[in-house]
Amino acid sequence: MNQLMLDLQQYGPWLVTHKGDRSCRLLADRHYSRQTPGADMFCRPGRNLVLRTAWGDAVWVTWDGIRDDGLRAWECTIFRNESPHLSSDLVVAATYATVKEWGEPPPDGIITYVDARKIRSVNPGCCFKAAGWRSIGTSKRRGLALLQWKGVMPN
Repeated sequence: MNQLMLDLQQYGPWLVTHKGDRSCRLLADRHYSRQTPGADMFCRPGRNLVLRTAWGDAVWVTWDGIRDDGLRAWECTIFRNESPHLSSDLVVAATYATVKEWGEPPPDGIITYVDARKIRSVNPGCCFKAAGWRSIGTSKRRGLALLQWKGVMPN
């Protein structure tokens, strides 16, 4: 009997999927940034790299589109981890996956915004910081913590 094999690109625990992935959508519905829970699409218009774990218990999306913050960067628009994996390890692997899939980041690297008022951590973005990202300020409109990765990835 033949076993069905799927040709999925994999980066550590992450699998590359699509912006209609049901497991990712359900995780996004539980994320504080979700604007329309239950909507079929959970990604912004533009180019999106959607990653999920095999069990569908973690999601990451890197977005590339028209920015209104003046930065020339890709953005992690959602990261939710309900898996047993350490969040900082997932951030490292997702950052690596983004660079391997898309190539050299724009001049301002890869960024993410964190709403300190909507998380339980006393150190907003702690898992990103532990993964080599650094705090570079706050957003102008909503005062969100702004984190950036401008590192070098191993081959």
